[in-house]
Amino acid sequence: MTELKRTPLYEEHLGAKAKLIDFGGWEMPVQYAGVIEEHHTVRNKAGLFDVSHMGEVNVTGKDALPYVQNLITNDVKRIQDGQILYSPMCYPDGGIVDDLLVYRYDSEHFFIVVNASNTDKDYAWMQEQAGSYEVQVENVSSQYAQLALQGPLAEQILQRITSVDLAEIKYYWFKHGEIDGVPSLISRTGYTGEDGFEIYIAPDKASWLWQKILEEGSSEGVKPIGLGARDTLRFEARLPLYGNELGPDISPLEAGIGFFVKLGKEKFIGKEALEAQKAEGIPRKLVGLEVIERGIARSHYSLQKNGEEVGYVTSGSFSPTLNKNIALGLIRADLAELGSTLDVIIRGKAVKVQITATPFYKREKMK
Repeated sequence: MTELKRTPLYEEHLGAKAKLIDFGGWEMPVQYAGVIEEHHTVRNKAGLFDVSHMGEVNVTGKDALPYVQNLITNDVKRIQDGQILYSPMCYPDGGIVDDLLVYRYDSEHFFIVVNASNTDKDYAWMQEQAGSYEVQVENVSSQYAQLALQGPLAEQILQRITSVDLAEIKYYWFKHGEIDGVPSLISRTGYTGEDGFEIYIAPDKASWLWQKILEEGSSEGVKPIGLGARDTLRFEARLPLYGNELGPDISPLEAGIGFFVKLGKEKFIGKEALEAQKAEGIPRKLVGLEVIERGIARSHYSLQKNGEEVGYVTSGSFSPTLNKNIALGLIRADLAELGSTLDVIIRGKAVKVQITATPFYKREKMK
C-alpha cells in the first residue's frame, strides 16, 4: 500500500482532532467540528484551509509567454504583470488535462498552480509541450506550503498581521510581502465563492502562520476548515472540481466554462477540436439541479428522462446555505431547459429533480 503524503500542517490537524482521509494520495483533513458548521463559518465569518497539497510549476525563459499561450485555452496576453488567469488546459481532442491558475510575473516568468492529484501528470504534460520553445519548466511544489483564508472577514483579520495593503489587491491579482514577518505570495483568489486570500509560503513557516492567523481571528470566530466544507462551498458557487465536472472525457464547452476558451487566439492545444464541437453543436451541458423529492443526488448517479439515461450527476449534496438538496449534472444538451424535470436514480429508485439556474449561491459584493 502506498504511503500517503502529508502537508507541513499535518501535526496541526492532529492537534485540532481533524478527521483525516486519503485525498488524491494525500492525508488531508475532511472536517474538524463538522462540515455544516465549518461551511457556515466561511460564509458568515472566515475559515482557514490547508491547501499545501496543491501543485506549483514555474515557467521561465524567453518563450514563456508563447509557450503558456499554446498550453492553455484562455488568453494570457490579456492580463498584466501581477495578475492571475484561470484556464482549462486541454488535450488535442478537447478533453481537459486540468484546470489551473496562471500567475503572471512578466512575459518571461509564469507561476502555474495545478490540482494536487494531477501535479505529476500535469508536469509531465507541460514538459512534453515545451518542444522547441526556449523555456524552463520546473515543478516547485515542494518549495511551497499554501494557506487559504476565506470569508467576509478575511481581509480585516489578515490586514492586522501584514504591512501589505490588502485593499489594493484586486480580485485575481497578487503581491509579495510579509505576513507576521513571513515572506509570502498573497493572492486574492479562492475556491469558496467568498472573498479571501491564498497565501504561498516556505513549508517550514506553515505551522507558525497557521497558528498566528487562527489566534488573530479567534475573536471573530475563525476556525480551521476541512475538505468537506471546501467541497460544499465551491459546489454552491458552481466552481468545477476536476474528476467531477472536469476530466479528459469532458470538454470545457460541455462543462460550462467556455468563457475561458478563447477560440480567437491564433493557436492552442485542443483549438481545432473545440472549434469543431462548437460548430457541430455541443452535445452535453452541465446544469444545476434541485432535488424536489426526498434524497441526495450523489456524484455519478444516473440521470434519466422517461426511463432513458440522458446523463449523470457530477456533484451533489445538501446545501447548508440554501437548506436544500442540490446537484450538478452533465446531460444531453437538448434537454437542458430551465424548469424541466429529470429523474435521478438513487438506490434503484427514480427521484424527481428540476433543472435550475446556477450558481446556486453568489455573494453580494465582488472587489
